[in-house]
Amino acid sequence: MSEVRRHEKLEEAARRLQERIDREVLETYGRAGFDHWRNPRNLGRLKDPDGSATVKGKCGDTMEMSVRVKDGVISACGFETDGCGTTVMCGSVATELAKGRTLVGALGAVTAKGILESLGGLLESDVHCAELAAATLRRALADYLSHRNASWKRVYRTT
Repeated sequence: MSEVRRHEKLEEAARRLQERIDREVLETYGRAGFDHWRNPRNLGRLKDPDGSATVKGKCGDTMEMSVRVKDGVISACGFETDGCGTTVMCGSVATELAKGRTLVGALGAVTAKGILESLGGLLESDVHCAELAAATLRRALADYLSHRNASWKRVYRTT
């Protein structure tokens, strides 16, 4: 078999495998979950955030979230995780729910329940991913509140 033919067969196998994975994720998590899995929003750390936090979930996944606040409204929100696809989905939804809201509004909207509703639900075994995303946002907002009147402290932040 030629090198070109071997490469074509490998490419075809990879394409079929990705199609199968996509179908399974779509069937398991629905259109909203699939969309956040394939196209996560706000993935990445914010440069010079006003608040940030890192939380390790009970499953071992870690999520970091950062926020920028302007005039009491969350103007930007970013996240990173070393977790599974479901954790990525939940982090993506959490940041979408938070952006454009006041701190109180974000605390009310970005709960495990709010994330689950936005995704149309999750498997019971994955609910902890929504809890992790909500907890990480709460801690990032707490970090912002603890530093907002002492901006010089941001220079000494380790995250």
